[in-house]
Order: sequence, then structure tokens, then C-alpha cells
Amino acid sequence: MSAPGQAAPAPLRFVKMHGLGNDFVVVDRRGQDFDPDPAIVRRLADRRTGIGFDQLLLLDAGRGPRDFRWKIYNADGGEVQQCGNGARCVALLAAAGRPAQLALESSGGRVLAEVRENGQVAIDMGVPDFDPHALPLDLTAANATIAEGVYTMQAGAQTVSFGAVSVGNPHIVLRVDDVAAAPVEQLGALLETHAAFPERTNVGFVQMLTRERLRLRVWERGAGETMACGTGACAAAAVMRARDASAERMTVELPGGELTIEWPGEGARLRMTGPATRAYEGSITII
Repeated sequence: MSAPGQAAPAPLRFVKMHGLGNDFVVVDRRGQDFDPDPAIVRRLADRRTGIGFDQLLLLDAGRGPRDFRWKIYNADGGEVQQCGNGARCVALLAAAGRPAQLALESSGGRVLAEVRENGQVAIDMGVPDFDPHALPLDLTAANATIAEGVYTMQAGAQTVSFGAVSVGNPHIVLRVDDVAAAPVEQLGALLETHAAFPERTNVGFVQMLTRERLRLRVWERGAGETMACGTGACAAAAVMRARDASAERMTVELPGGELTIEWPGEGARLRMTGPATRAYEGSITII
């Protein structure tokens, strides 16, 4: 609230967007100032008393006309490194909805985006990193064993096995027989905050339908289960491909829709393709 005699703060302009139901508030900071603290992010994220979103995305100008910088905040107010669905939405906004090739740089690294005429956006996510230090994964705290890329450790009273990979942010992937019956909320929350992951982790539950089709649910770090997770789809595809359980080109089914993931294998760059949607534009005065 403004003090007596002070001008009211300028309304903050934003665009509400989503990628397969994974929803974002995107603030274009080219022309307006906004540097939120965690409490403000949490207020805006509240679906009853704020705008509501899984992540807040801030878009900034980069070094050239096709280069952009961006920041990602989860609904709990914490800043994170990367967001696949968010990258597609930011690319669409930066390109003003027109076909373009762009570069997006976040704290998780630089990715290349191609905005296409059909409403699809392809993102070159770089090379998946299976080094446990990339997550980071503390093997001592986990008291984990590893065999052929599969980690096994205790989580509460349960023994869990998973693959681990960084795709700009940390993911572990558990293979299950039926994602519909998977204990996503219970086990996802337990693993997200496990001592093995000092910076917490995202947790994917993947069901192999065929070598070309996966079904996935993701418990996102700082947001809970979401309708879709782009980096989660990339991680699941990479983990399954590394085990030679899937093809180079995979369709990943998420509760909100489908993504296409292409990854030839070790040392190669991974590509994700899917939709990005503008829901509405608005403004809000933060008091």
C-alpha cells in the first residue's frame, strides 16, 4: 500500500500462458521493473487469493535481437534453473507469436528455441547430464547402491530404484507398472526433500507403453504434481533411452497432453517439441 502523498505503484502487466496445462504467469521486464521476493511470488501463485500458477517466468532482453534471458520461480517462491514447458511459452512470447529461432538463457544454461507456424515450439535442451554431482545427488547421504545406471536407496520405509539426470534442473525417474496407481503425492514429496538431494529434486513416475510411447506423471520441486512437466518428459525419455528401453523418438503422454522427445543417446543433444498457449493478458497492482 502506498504511503500518504506517494503515488500508487504502477500496475504490473503479465501474460497467463500454459504448456499442456502446466501454467505460468509471464512478466516481460523489457519496459517495466519487477524484482519479486519469495513472499510476493507465493502471494501471486495462490489460486484462491492471487493469480495462480505453477511457475512465475520473467523475460529480459539478451545480448542481441534473437537472444533473451529469463528467470523461473516456483510457486513456493524458490528460484529454479530450467523449465521445459516454460521455455516454450517464453519463446512464443519473445517471438510475438511469429515463427522465429531464438536463444534463451537461464541459470540452468542456454537453450535454443524454434517457434513454428503450427503453434508448436521446439527446444534444443542440450546434452543430458547423468553425473550424480549435476543434480546434485549425495550418494553418502543416500546410502545408495548403483548398478547399470539404476540407483537404489531407502525412502522412509520403502526401497526405491530410480534413474537420475540433469536436463538443466535435477530429476529422478521411477519406472512403474501403472502411473495412474503410482503414489505420486506421497512418494514424490518424500523424495523431493530426501537428504540425498541437498537442492531437492523433481520426481517422475514413468510407465512404458511401447518403445515409442511413455506415460508420465511428475512431482515438481516446489510446485507439487503438475499437468505437465517439459524437463520431466526430457528426463524420463533420457533415462529410458539410456537403458535401451525406448526408441530415439518418443511420445510422452502427460495428464495435460503429449510432448515429442528426440534423443539419439549418449553425448547427443536432446530436443523437445510441444505446444505453448496464451490464455489471457492482465495487470495487477501489488499492494
